[in-house]
Amino acid sequence: MTTAVETRVPFRAPEPRTPAGTSAVLRDLALAAVAGANRAWSGHDRAGLVAEVAVGADGTPTYRIDAIVEEAIVEAARPHAVNLLSEELGFVDGGHAATVVIDPLDGSANAAAGVPLSCFSAALVVDGVAEEALSVWLETGHAVWVRSGEPVLYRTSGRTDLGSAAVDMLRPKVHAGGDSTAAWVRVSRAVSRVRVLSTSCLEAMLVAEGSIDGFLDPGSDTHRIVDLAAAMLFVPAAGGAVIDLHGRPLEFDTDLSRRWSGIVAATPQLAEALAEVALGEKALGETVVGGAD
Repeated sequence: MTTAVETRVPFRAPEPRTPAGTSAVLRDLALAAVAGANRAWSGHDRAGLVAEVAVGADGTPTYRIDAIVEEAIVEAARPHAVNLLSEELGFVDGGHAATVVIDPLDGSANAAAGVPLSCFSAALVVDGVAEEALSVWLETGHAVWVRSGEPVLYRTSGRTDLGSAAVDMLRPKVHAGGDSTAAWVRVSRAVSRVRVLSTSCLEAMLVAEGSIDGFLDPGSDTHRIVDLAAAMLFVPAAGGAVIDLHGRPLEFDTDLSRRWSGIVAATPQLAEALAEVALGEKALGETVVGGAD
């Protein structure tokens, strides 16, 4: 007798543990992301989850799991009368002052494979200014939240020394501007520990809470604003910094063709040190989204 092998992802996302002050719109979108992920996991096997069903607004393939999660989020956003800027759909203009910049499912390949490292991330931007951000580690329900101008209960590690830092990086890539392998190797030799988790939004959460000291794209210009928007609010609030490797301004923009090589670090000093090593030189632009000392 032959027994069928189950190829679906075996776990389900719990209800996110959002803080009491979280706005209704961000809480509802996070709940929708959880519901969408659970619907995708229960309804499709691993191969079905990574089937490419479209090309996203950022020009990269949309997996079926991405589409299912984003569809649930878009539906949940309708009653809240906000614009959306999302990785797959791009800008959905409702003519409102408020826009939610979302990465519906960061770490899609992880989520589809059953690696429990994926994240929902959102920033509420009003007239170009970020007012609130929420990121949720989907497989655990753990959340990081911030409202602009309010203190947070979490802190970065405070690390300033490069040699003792534990750092996550995007994998080395050949890209339009060259090859980030040499920069990746330089950073890996300069720090104490390196990990590749393949989920930028979750890694930013880990920096904000002091679990790791830094995270960076060492030059492949992979990050879009949806990858960095929430981190740009909650990491500085926790004492850290968010910069672009090449010193380009980090701006809220509806054009998802704009790319950055983001660095998220426990302190502005560590962010600058990581950039110097990745660049292989001392020069560094001055645009830093930095936190408290």
